[in-house]
Amino acid sequence: MDMHTVVVGTSGTTAEDVVAVARHGARVELSAAAVDALAAARLIVDALAAKPEPVYGVSTGFGALASRHISHELRAQLQRNIVRSHAAGMGPRVEREVVRALMFLRLKTVASGHTGVRPEVAQTMADLLNAGITPVVHEYGSLGCSGDLAPLSHCALTLMGEGDAEGPDGTARPAGELLAAHGIAPVELAEKEGLALLNGTDGMLGMLVMALADLKNLYTSADITAALSLEALLGTDKVLAPELHAIRPHPGQGVSADNMLRVLAGSGLTGHHQDDAPRVQDAYSVRCAPQVNGAGRDTLDYAAVVAGRELASSVDNPVVLPDGRVESNGNFHGAPVAYVLDFLAIVAADLGSICERRTDRLLDKNRSHGLPPFLADDAGVDSGLMIAQYTQAALVSEMKRLAVPASADSIPSSAMQEDHVSMGWSAARKLRTAVDNLARIVAVELYAATRAVELRAAEGLVPAPASQAAVAALRAAGAEGPGPDRFLAPDLAAADTFVREGRLVAAVEPVTGPLA
Repeated sequence: MDMHTVVVGTSGTTAEDVVAVARHGARVELSAAAVDALAAARLIVDALAAKPEPVYGVSTGFGALASRHISHELRAQLQRNIVRSHAAGMGPRVEREVVRALMFLRLKTVASGHTGVRPEVAQTMADLLNAGITPVVHEYGSLGCSGDLAPLSHCALTLMGEGDAEGPDGTARPAGELLAAHGIAPVELAEKEGLALLNGTDGMLGMLVMALADLKNLYTSADITAALSLEALLGTDKVLAPELHAIRPHPGQGVSADNMLRVLAGSGLTGHHQDDAPRVQDAYSVRCAPQVNGAGRDTLDYAAVVAGRELASSVDNPVVLPDGRVESNGNFHGAPVAYVLDFLAIVAADLGSICERRTDRLLDKNRSHGLPPFLADDAGVDSGLMIAQYTQAALVSEMKRLAVPASADSIPSSAMQEDHVSMGWSAARKLRTAVDNLARIVAVELYAATRAVELRAAEGLVPAPASQAAVAALRAAGAEGPGPDRFLAPDLAAADTFVREGRLVAAVEPVTGPLA
């Protein structure tokens, strides 16, 4: 585990801290200000709980059952019951990093002092994270409104010492056993606390933050593979000139063009489009790479703005306000997050599509400007990378299906009380699959483009220094170069790992300088 410590205060958190806790096991501590804010808000809730007038979430039922006033002696049972009944998820287990992000982000909102949760409950949430105890959360159960209800409920159930959770060794066991083994006392929930642990966009937000981190790497990687493909196709780098992109000043477009230009610096392969088979212009998939990659980058930037706002938010219902009021609201609705999750699935699909088109061009002897069919060693005897492109095409086809927005759908629930929902959790789940697929698609283009560049080098043309660095690093990672047919899946798997771990970007940056 990473010994880095993330301090949770009253004003939200950062994307970097989410990733540190979710993926790298960073420890979590509550700031003194957060403990004070928790205690102050709890005094307000306790005062309201003592009054005879009903207050939603404190002394009433929930959702469509909010009209019932709950007597004092039943309120602890009410809080237990909401957690137990709402922990109704089904399907496969959600990944450990997603659940840790979910837990950490709920703690972030609790620590704001707007939920009325006691300090000891927040501390127990931190203790679970630090002990590496991860509740078992299931794929289905959130409509992305009133928060990620079922996923958060499974987490709250673990706080109570009930249900199942995964220990640091990855083995699922009864939560009570795990808590006891780590010296953590189960929480006995008081008024409002059960509800406060369930009402949040934490699951979809955590997945958004991690997708943005992954896509940043993949977009830079795709700029590199686009440059390698342009080089292998003997294309022109004149289309990457800064003055051309300055007259259409979309920020991401200029960034992608600059990345490609720096990768191609010193290439002996570019600029041959007027040689034996003259071309006035390269194909769109080559020439328009900065425009497509750049538009995706701009979408990532907008999604990061939304994520930043949500990371600074306190999402609960009702909330405790500084003036002592406890007010109902609709801030748990996931629409802002759901929309950008869907936007990212769309741009990821389009990036995958243009990568695949360049791969296909590299393999087609009628369009590759002198490369052997399918980049095969002895075409006809060898099939080369023919089926690698099939695999890539299958991935692209699935990406297009995953780009269909989840947020355009809504299924009413809770006896029509919750009659419009965001489906943000579903948008996040399909985006995770899309990001996973995109890494594979970029890896196939990389594998094809590096083989093509090596074949050009064998003809006496000198690739760019950055291209040579990419080829050498990929080969060292276990993805072999040109030659007779061999078992291809291990090579593609090695290229996939190389891309998704950021090693492609790391391989070229010593030559190009830092890429955006």
